[in-house]
Amino acid sequence: MIKPFLPKPVAKTVSFLMLPVLFAAGAASAEEGGTDDFAACIGNLQVQARDRGMAPHLVAALAEAKNLKRVVELDRSQPEFTRTFHDYFTRRVTDYRISRGRDLLREYQPLLQKLVREYGVPAQYLVAFWGLETNFGGYLGKIPTLDSLTTLACDPRRSDFFTNELFLALELVDRHKLDLGKMQGSWAGAIGHTQFMPSSYNRYGVDGDGDGRVDLWGSIPDALTSAANYLKSLGWKPALRWGREVSLPADFPYHESGINNRKPLSEWSRLGVKKVDGGGLGSLDIDAALLVPSGADGPKFLVYDNFEVIMRWNRSQFYALSVGHLADRINGAGDLRQSPPSTRGLALKEVEALQRELKNLGFDPGAIDGQLGPATGQAIRAYQHATGQVADGFADTDLLKELGIRLE
Repeated sequence: MIKPFLPKPVAKTVSFLMLPVLFAAGAASAEEGGTDDFAACIGNLQVQARDRGMAPHLVAALAEAKNLKRVVELDRSQPEFTRTFHDYFTRRVTDYRISRGRDLLREYQPLLQKLVREYGVPAQYLVAFWGLETNFGGYLGKIPTLDSLTTLACDPRRSDFFTNELFLALELVDRHKLDLGKMQGSWAGAIGHTQFMPSSYNRYGVDGDGDGRVDLWGSIPDALTSAANYLKSLGWKPALRWGREVSLPADFPYHESGINNRKPLSEWSRLGVKKVDGGGLGSLDIDAALLVPSGADGPKFLVYDNFEVIMRWNRSQFYALSVGHLADRINGAGDLRQSPPSTRGLALKEVEALQRELKNLGFDPGAIDGQLGPATGQAIRAYQHATGQVADGFADTDLLKELGIRLE
């Protein structure tokens, strides 16, 4: 799903006396599940909606929203942070998506070539995003958008963000003549073929079929044109690919890897990095980062500026690697030379324990949040490098055992 990149719009004035009441009501609703607390939150949202100048029928629609406890549960356990790269990647880059993606590349060639000319985003990437987000429209989500966004607006974790998304979703109903009762999407409120959040729908939605409205559910031209517009706005570089699989020498210094450790291609070449077919990296004057998402025993990737653009759509490195490789496969490329090995994933409590131990040892993993993000990966690399190990930043059960962490 698209996670908005630009700052969200500021709502119209809300009484400062009302803000503590709003957030207290939201917190109680999410943590206790009380109907009275949820109703109080709805009332406060309606006051904000009126202050924002929303139409009366949209303010009234808020009273119909339902509190979905499952949505809050899903918000706490996103798969980008709990699955191994093998599990994530193999479930998304599938034979079906490759085959179907190639068919759709041909079927929508006139539209896609038009978008390439106007926005500079190659067709295979647009089809790959479409495939990962909704299986090419096969699954657009079944959770009522009003319910999911209201539930999350009344939850304390990201209340302000989802409150703004909720109001934008309601405003889209009038602007694009949408049927609120039929608006369904993901648990987080992402909607349509390419799973735009309402703020992205509002900012980047384009009428691709010329009917005077933007319909990301019913119009594939609208959805793909909007996706191309979004990627261009995020800084897509037309002449550059996302990245590529590479091979490394046996003595490669893995502590140089990581998304935040960018180097010129010439420097990676000096360190022995080659294309998987043994060829050189070339002489383009561009920077790249080296990722080893399954550790030294798995595939290795050099990623360029467009990889960062993909991550502005979804902040998961696993997602961006999947989009990039699926796009390559749709465009006729072969499979990875080195498949990601199947390993046991780590439980949230195990990752939290690992982060605490790294911090105790003087290696800063960032927040103790149970998520294997870039900061934790860098801390693991620093620890491994300091102790004379292969510093690939990979967290597995062997690392936990070495640090004396009990397995769940």
